[in-house]
Parts: sequence; C-alpha cells; structure tokens
Amino acid sequence: MKLTIGKLAKQSGVTIETIRYYQRKELLVEPKKPLSGYRLYPQESIARIRFIKRAQRSGFTLKEIAELLSLDSGHCKDVKKMAEQKRQQIEMQIKDLTTLHKLLDQLVSDCESDPKTNHCAMIDVLSGSK
Repeated sequence: MKLTIGKLAKQSGVTIETIRYYQRKELLVEPKKPLSGYRLYPQESIARIRFIKRAQRSGFTLKEIAELLSLDSGHCKDVKKMAEQKRQQIEMQIKDLTTLHKLLDQLVSDCESDPKTNHCAMIDVLSGSK
C-alpha cells in the first residue's frame, strides 16, 4: 500500500517538513509526482524514517546516518567502527560538560559567597575583571 506524504508523516511520527528535509538531504527518495495526484511513498519509507530518528537519538548526525544507510548488514565492522567513534566523541562531550558544570558551580558559589558586595562575582569573572 502506498502512502501520501501526510500519511507517511503520521505513521512515522514526524512532520511533513521533516520528510521534505530528509529528501533534500538525500536520506529519503522523493517519488515522482504523477501528472495528476499526489506523490505516493512505499511502506518501506516508514521503517527508513524510524531508522533515521533512532540513529539521531543515538547521537549520529544526518551525514553519519547517510553513511549508515549506504551500508548493508554485510558491513558490520564498518558500522561497529562508526559506533565506537561516536561513543568516543560522546565521552569527550561528557568530559567537557562535566568541566563546564564544575566551572558554573564555582561561579554560582562565588556569587553566593558575598551577597553584600556591589559587584557580581560571576559578571566579574565572565567579563575578565577578576
């Protein structure tokens, strides 16, 4: 059974604009438009969109997802390598966020340390005055 773009969006849990965006990024094939009527998408498009969304939630960019989609199940080593690289990237982001969290904790603590002062310690540090 073929689907209109509206039905495809509803069944795959995305908006019509998301489908159009995926088509522009060549993640999803845009069917030819018949002379009269609407473009009709194959049922497989639902699974492809769900794959894209799950991959995004796993931290992959659309460019990386395009690469994943170009591989088939016979390329497990390549997929594993991509996943390991993504995990390493996320670990670095966690480290950076942890450092940022500690910095913000210190700034908040400095702000609370002397409420009587006319200067805000956080503003002073961020503006380079301290």
